[in-house]
Amino acid sequence: MLGKMKQWLGIEGVKIEVIVTEKLILDRNRLEGTVRLYSKNAQTVTAIRLVLIEKYSRGRDEGQRTDEYVLGERVIQQEIEVPAEGIPVEIPFRLTFSPMRSPVEEFGRQNPVFQGLAWIAKKTRNASSEYRLEAEARVKGVGLDPFVQLPLEL
Repeated sequence: MLGKMKQWLGIEGVKIEVIVTEKLILDRNRLEGTVRLYSKNAQTVTAIRLVLIEKYSRGRDEGQRTDEYVLGERVIQQEIEVPAEGIPVEIPFRLTFSPMRSPVEEFGRQNPVFQGLAWIAKKTRNASSEYRLEAEARVKGVGLDPFVQLPLEL
């Protein structure tokens, strides 16, 4: 009884790690890496969902606003057998995405002089972006699927 409850909750079940081989380069429009799955008990993963998210903040104090944008999403639909005893299974991935640029950033991309002006405009508005990669594995017979967030650097 306790074993079935642990399995349904995902305790001692599949754990997920994401390894990204390089820094995030927005102009490249793709991100490559590996998803590593391991478990204490043998389990079957039916799908892996990868999502690249940008968290865009601007303003100060009470006027600060934050939005999140999905830049790219990929679902790997395949059955993956994860063996017991923590033996890892690695699945390579390539996630394509479309970066979102504000009008100020588009202005700055025109030439180096405009790039400096755009940088100053972003700093005065306290604008900044953070990027993260989220991964979720769908596991047969489990109520709470394993999930991980990986902050990315530019």
